[in-house]
Amino acid sequence: MSESPENDRLATGRELDRIPWLGLLSAEDRAWVAPRMRIRDCVADEFVLRVGAPPSHWYGVIEGMLRVDHPLDLDEHLTYSGIPAGGWFGEGTLIKGHPFMFSVQALRKSVVACLAAADFHALTQRSIGLSRFTLNQLNERLAQFIAAREIDRIADDEQRLACSLLWLRNPVLFPAAGNVLMITQQDLSNLIGMSRQRVNKALALLEGKGVVRVEYRTLRFLDSQKLKDCAEAR
Repeated sequence: MSESPENDRLATGRELDRIPWLGLLSAEDRAWVAPRMRIRDCVADEFVLRVGAPPSHWYGVIEGMLRVDHPLDLDEHLTYSGIPAGGWFGEGTLIKGHPFMFSVQALRKSVVACLAAADFHALTQRSIGLSRFTLNQLNERLAQFIAAREIDRIADDEQRLACSLLWLRNPVLFPAAGNVLMITQQDLSNLIGMSRQRVNKALALLEGKGVVRVEYRTLRFLDSQKLKDCAEAR
């Protein structure tokens, strides 16, 4: 991987079970790719890759939460998105063959999988299921990027938070997304670009409406329709 490759290890059976697209492959291809999947255990704030890194791997989150951003200067960055467990990224960069135009950093302790570019290309060429998966990823990520710019313009904190939470539950980008999201208020603050105090107040409003329940380092979604309504409020 782009950072500290000496820390890579083989994936365990449990970790392979948490890769959503493996089920789209033939039994032969699954057996072929399993020993080629590498795993990296990241600590909080560790970079998975930085701007300018070569397109060497396709990456996925097995556990934890990553932040995708672009550094503006030493103290500021433009956050594109968060990637919870189940999310994969970098396919567009691999297809273009250009260096990465963004940085990816662990918000907290995370387990990251990676597949070498050559193996990625070999699989997408012979697996229709995986080719469709990556195409859907590209289309949905474009929509996410456009939506993120719109979210930045929202003045109401409750609506802004609801929009961000809705994207973190996107079933196309994050197939493992369910009713429980392992995330802290500080993680949300870093992802959305709001102070932790503002995030806490917005969460309290959503909790009061029965949208979510705040638990220890976790958000439990109680009503998907109410979350959507809050995100689309005018």
